[in-house]
Amino acid sequence: MPAAKASIDLMQSTGFDALYGLEFLELTDQVAAARIPVRDELLQPFGLVHGGVYAAVAESLASHGTGLAALREGRVAMGMSNHTSFLRPITAGVINARATRRHGGRTTAVWDVEITDGAERLCAVSRVTIAIRDIPANSSVA
Repeated sequence: MPAAKASIDLMQSTGFDALYGLEFLELTDQVAAARIPVRDELLQPFGLVHGGVYAAVAESLASHGTGLAALREGRVAMGMSNHTSFLRPITAGVINARATRRHGGRTTAVWDVEITDGAERLCAVSRVTIAIRDIPANSSVA
């Protein structure tokens, strides 16, 4: 199987993940965890963390966890489906997220993600499906 030419540090937040402040705490192909300090830029007009932040962290954890195994096989991981349910708002402090892989197949992986606040109260849950594909020819890792 072809190996990726570029070295990618999946524990390092880049691009959009860096923009919203994702800090990886743990990353394996079975479990991924991260935190995000809450700041004003992440809040919607009513002072709650924007729902897109929850969905973004869920997708990032699932994609990075899947990517660990996919890159070893010369493949990439990319979001396919993300369903996030909001249970309790977060307004300050920290957002904690923990993703657990429920299925890992040849072409897809399914992850469950729990998002909690600084008091460890469950605030959102996500089910994320990740596609596993060959590295595109125009990719920087091809």
